[in-house]
Amino acid sequence: MADGPIQVDPATPTARFAVLASPIEGRGAFALRRFEAGDRIVQYDGERISKTESLRRCEGGNSFIFALDAEWDLDGDQPDNPARFFNHSCDPNCEARLDKGAIWLIARRNIRPGEELTFDYGYDLTEYRQHRCHCGGPGCCGFIVAEHLRDQLSHEESLTPPMATSRSRLGDKSPP
Repeated sequence: MADGPIQVDPATPTARFAVLASPIEGRGAFALRRFEAGDRIVQYDGERISKTESLRRCEGGNSFIFALDAEWDLDGDQPDNPARFFNHSCDPNCEARLDKGAIWLIARRNIRPGEELTFDYGYDLTEYRQHRCHCGGPGCCGFIVAEHLRDQLSHEESLTPPMATSRSRLGDKSPP
């Protein structure tokens, strides 16, 4: 939950979330209203880019890239993409779904106003030590790794300090 009450600007009564300081990492998105499981919260917008360009941007430190398909990715590092403020959590309340070429962040469960909106970034095990997780959620392995891969990490590995870099969200679909 965010520190203190979240103020909704009456000029924007349809506001769904606010971007505030996050206890997880930097700034995060916090619910301004209740969401029911299955609600679409926001579309993850960005620039459609080739896998080659995606790899170049990832190597340059861009961590806002989603895999769309075998040919294209989506770079969400755009000022008009507020969904880029959804932080990773090992116990997320949202999930990213690809629907007809668009990525939507959707509530996995009921969400109360004030809760930070999070999803599992779905990183693979390649260079996982470089992506430290700070969510503090139950079952957190200490790294930003897809849920189905977390049990492959030992307790000792999760305590090893990481190095800094970035990867694309929803797994690394970059060309070899």
